[in-house]
Amino acid sequence: MTGSPIVTLTPAPTLDRTYFVHNLDEGGVNRADSVAEELAGKGINVSRGLHLAGFKAPGIVPIGNADPGVLDRTGSSGFLTPLWVEGTLRVSTTIVEKDGPTTKVNEAPRPLSEEDWKSVVELTINTVKENGAKWLVIAGALPVYKSSGSYVDLEPLFTAMKDLGVRVALDTSGEPLNYWARRGLAAVIKPNAEELASAVGRTLKTVGDVIDAARQLCEHGIECVLASLGADGMIAVTRTHEWAARTPPVKVINTVGAGDATMAGFLSAVAADTRPAVGDDIGYDVPKGVATAVQWGAIAVTQPSSGLENLDHMPSSSVTAEPDRSALLEEPAVFQHNH
Repeated sequence: MTGSPIVTLTPAPTLDRTYFVHNLDEGGVNRADSVAEELAGKGINVSRGLHLAGFKAPGIVPIGNADPGVLDRTGSSGFLTPLWVEGTLRVSTTIVEKDGPTTKVNEAPRPLSEEDWKSVVELTINTVKENGAKWLVIAGALPVYKSSGSYVDLEPLFTAMKDLGVRVALDTSGEPLNYWARRGLAAVIKPNAEELASAVGRTLKTVGDVIDAARQLCEHGIECVLASLGADGMIAVTRTHEWAARTPPVKVINTVGAGDATMAGFLSAVAADTRPAVGDDIGYDVPKGVATAVQWGAIAVTQPSSGLENLDHMPSSSVTAEPDRSALLEEPAVFQHNH
């Protein structure tokens, strides 16, 4: 069995169930035209995307043992390594109305016992070792411990990866992102503009604001901040350099999962190319990574599902080494104090 340079961990996977309906009768009884089901969560989406590009990218997922058939049923058994935990899998429900709005109802992540989380950490470390991986992606919402209600601790994973010389790409949001961004243990983080504004505690209106905010996180020890800015493309920032990348406009069908596609694209481009970091060189080709990231993100939004279906019709992308700092963001990120 050959290894893989990338392993993913989705700490709180979800079963995505989408109901397609005509003329939704709110408060009434509706019959679905069709129902689609996929196992989702950010790390799973990253693994699925990398799989399309020929990377094995095994994905670790704690899954409730009440639904043992879910991997086969959703066609996910080929690339996911489950850790069966007590209970059920959370469900995210989407109602797509023909020519109408889309409504989503997401369950909160299932709490885990300390024992189960310890097992998840061990399985992840062992999978990284078995594959000789150079990257671990920790992506999606973090569950809390059943006993304390506090977020599961990523520290043992960061420590183990550092000892193995493995870089961690962290893609989460809210309180955990703010905390771990300041700890500076991840090599790569991928906040959107709102998340970046929240992490530094100020409003971002220009490209320069984004670069300064990202660089502030690099000062804590993060090697590369990938700021995903929707219509404004993506800006990659290291301690010494910044690059802006974008593609020509594409027809947007579904934006869910586009961020996961950009992370998969970035890693597909840099995974083969890790070398020790020396001086300004952080050990992988960031411009190449960010150029590929926006291409994958652009393909993702043209497809209906939250996971990438194929990598056909890849658009071109352009990378600018010295982006215009004074350019206003199409979607400025307002920092909310009460948040």
